[in-house]
Amino acid sequence: MIHTVRKLPKVVKALQYTGGLRSHVEVLEFCDAAYGDGDLDPFIETLEGNMKVSKGDWIICGVEGEFYPCKPDIFAKTYEIVS
Repeated sequence: MIHTVRKLPKVVKALQYTGGLRSHVEVLEFCDAAYGDGDLDPFIETLEGNMKVSKGDWIICGVEGEFYPCKPDIFAKTYEIVS
């Protein structure tokens, strides 16, 4: 039987990478598993492997402590900032 379901609301932490050295450092501090040299966009370790974070992307820390990038348009459709 097919059911209509609703995803449970969970509050998670997220950080937007805006480019530049300061934002790069914020990403490195936010993610335990992030790396990069400041001249290039950072990479984060995700459950699917290492992923590059591009300017404007959001980095989300999921309910299990995992990190993943999210494009700004998808973030706007899926999340709302509560603080």
